[in-house]
Amino acid sequence: MTLTRRLSLAIAAAAVAAIALSACSAGGSGSSDGAVTDGKLTIATGQPAYSPWVEDNKPQSGKGFESAVAYAVAKEMGYAKSDVVWKRSTFDSAVAPGPKDWDLNIQQFSISSQRKKAVDMSSPYYTTTQAVVTTKTSKAVDDTTIATLKQDTIGVAAGSTSITSVKDTLGVTPQVFNSNDDAVLALKSGQIDAIVTDLPTAFYMSSAQLDDGTVSAQFPADGKGDQFGFVLPKDSELTKKVDAAVKKLDDDGTLQDLQTKWLSSKTNTPVLK
Repeated sequence: MTLTRRLSLAIAAAAVAAIALSACSAGGSGSSDGAVTDGKLTIATGQPAYSPWVEDNKPQSGKGFESAVAYAVAKEMGYAKSDVVWKRSTFDSAVAPGPKDWDLNIQQFSISSQRKKAVDMSSPYYTTTQAVVTTKTSKAVDDTTIATLKQDTIGVAAGSTSITSVKDTLGVTPQVFNSNDDAVLALKSGQIDAIVTDLPTAFYMSSAQLDDGTVSAQFPADGKGDQFGFVLPKDSELTKKVDAAVKKLDDDGTLQDLQTKWLSSKTNTPVLK
C-alpha cells in the first residue's frame, strides 16, 4: 500500500471518528435510548456543588435537594441509581450553544426564553421563595412568624421582587439598597435587622458574605419566584421524558417532600406563619 493511500485511509478514519464523537457529545443521538452513553444517564452539576443543593460536594450520594431530585427523575425515567453517571461543568458552558458531554445538567438554572434558544430546559422542579437572612446576634434571628418579623427593620435590594413580597406579606415598607452587597453591609453594621431575598441568594449570603449569617425563615410560597429546570442539549430526545418525570414527581408530592426535607427541615429554615 502506497504512502498516499495509507494517509488517505487515516484521514478518512479520523473524519468518521470525529463525526461519531460529535454526535455522541451533542446528546440525544449517542445511543438507542437518546442518552450520551447507552444504558446510562449522565448528569452534570457544578464544581464545587454547595449545600443544600448537594451535600459535601458529592452528588453521587443522593444527599441535597438537587442531587435527590436528579435521582428521583432518573428513577422515573427507568434508570437505576447505579446507571446514573455524574460529571462536572461550569454554569456558563452548560447554557451556551454547542455540543454537550452530558444528558442533563442541574445547578439552579432559572428557566428563561433566552436560554431556551441555546439549550432545552425541562419543566420546573422548584420555584424559589423569599427568605430572611440575618445574623446570629440580630434581634430577628428567632423571628419565625409574620407578626414578629414585621416589627424588625428589613432591607432589600433595589429592583428585586423582594420589595413586593415584604410589602404584601409583612405589610411594611422595607429599606431599599442599591444592591445585595449594600444590604449585607447594612446588616453587618446594625443598620437593619434582616435582609429579604430569594432563597438561593439567601443561602449564599449567609455562608459566603456573613461570618455569623443564618437563613432564619422562608416566606410562604406564592408561585411568583424564579423557576428552576434541568438543562439538556438543544433538541434532546430526552427532554419530553424528563418533563414527564418531573410532572409525575410534582403530582405525587415527591418534589414538595424533597423541598421540605432539604430546604426547610435540613437547613432549619421554617416557613413564616
